[in-house]
Amino acid sequence: MPRQHPKRRLIAALLTVLLPSMASAQTMRIALRDDPDLLDPTFARTYTGRLVFAALCDKLFDIDPKLAIVPQLATAYEWADPVTLLIRLRPGVQFHDGEPMDAAAVKYSLDRHLTAQGSFRRQEISELDHVEVVDPVTVRVVLKHPSSPFLAQLTDRAGMVVAPKAAEAAGKDFSQHPVCNGPFQFHERVAQDRIVLDRFPNYWNAAAIHLDRVVYLTMPDSSVRLANLQAGAIEIAEQIVPTDVKAVQANPKLRIVTSDALGYQGITNNTDNGPRSKGPYGRDPRVRQAFELSIDRTAMLQVVYDGMFPATAQAVSASSPYYVPSVQPPARDVVRARALLKAAGVATPFPLELMVQNSPDAVQTAEVIQSMAAEAGFDVKIKALEAGSALNAMIAGDFEAGYLYWSGRPDPDGNLANFLHTGGPLNVGHYSSPVVDALLEEARSVSDIPARQAIYAKMWAQERADLPVTYLWGWRNIAGLSARVTGFVPVPDGLVRLQGLGLTP
Repeated sequence: MPRQHPKRRLIAALLTVLLPSMASAQTMRIALRDDPDLLDPTFARTYTGRLVFAALCDKLFDIDPKLAIVPQLATAYEWADPVTLLIRLRPGVQFHDGEPMDAAAVKYSLDRHLTAQGSFRRQEISELDHVEVVDPVTVRVVLKHPSSPFLAQLTDRAGMVVAPKAAEAAGKDFSQHPVCNGPFQFHERVAQDRIVLDRFPNYWNAAAIHLDRVVYLTMPDSSVRLANLQAGAIEIAEQIVPTDVKAVQANPKLRIVTSDALGYQGITNNTDNGPRSKGPYGRDPRVRQAFELSIDRTAMLQVVYDGMFPATAQAVSASSPYYVPSVQPPARDVVRARALLKAAGVATPFPLELMVQNSPDAVQTAEVIQSMAAEAGFDVKIKALEAGSALNAMIAGDFEAGYLYWSGRPDPDGNLANFLHTGGPLNVGHYSSPVVDALLEEARSVSDIPARQAIYAKMWAQERADLPVTYLWGWRNIAGLSARVTGFVPVPDGLVRLQGLGLTP
């Protein structure tokens, strides 16, 4: 896909500067790497949507910079027994429409996440059996089986509580005007352009909110994000690509904030989703293994990302206690790759379509992979789409290999079951392995960290043999900020939390 012309970049920056009524000192403008999908926590899928939800919808629990689970809408919790969780709620919390946020609302939202047709939260809380209202500020959550990751799931969209009356009244259109209980309420959305939220005056933690408005601007092109940051048209770029870091650091009006991240970048392989999975790439793991062996991760990361990201072969960050050190990416081996293709009985050059998001760094990465894979006998065709369109195509099975990033979760189950368990909500390749399913379920029932790590080691052995996902590297959060921004606290999930955030004149 062609890069954006410099004049167009400048026009984009100027248009952002000139957006009406959005340039006051109390307005925070945040650039997103792509356009969020549905603004409904039950049905949302994208990482950039989570950034908006951080302002729009509080959760029962949150995580702190050290990944500890901390109360948000809840005040405390206790396990009455291995399958019964009591959650005490913060009294006096209101939704944006004035409806009280109480135990009945929590039950409604958890039931909705679990049972709504098309819910992307169902798999995350699949161990939930039922929810009981004990009193207005207490809910009893009963699980089918003990689940070590369940509480961590409530630190993300599965723990968000929507306004029941508004959700029922709007039905499938709820995402067009979502009603939650966060520090900011919905004002407007212009697709592929901006999402505008206004301060909610009755927010339960109003003293921590110092802004009147937050505007999320969609800027897939990293050069456009950099130009807008340098021009003062935005205050925060939630992602700065490594090749732009030095330019930000050289500007005294800007600063870079880096932190450990939970996510990864990989290639999801279509193993059983529709007709496009029926070829040798989808049916024979040797072809997928050959493709992986054609890639030199270290060289690719040096070219595209100045070597700032670590190569990996697993979905768990090296900073996690659940990381398995023995699972390492293989060195590039073109001879072995060609031998695997020959053993699989495929003719070369073997055609393969690689679907990527249309950001410049993603396209450049795909081009590097294309060049490397050619030496091993692959004829890679790159198909670049907008992020939401790419994800929709993958869900529909209209892909062979899809370049996909995942923002990560504090508990490893959130990085694994979504993609590898049979029927997982993001298992777009429809991979199914009884061995992997059983090991993922066993890990959920264990709370001891070394024991869970040992289970995951067995799981990785099977995943590496099947290769439904080719993991490439782990992310680091790299945010670009105006020097005027105060109170910014980096958290490994990369979300911009607006509590305590402000702007100097």
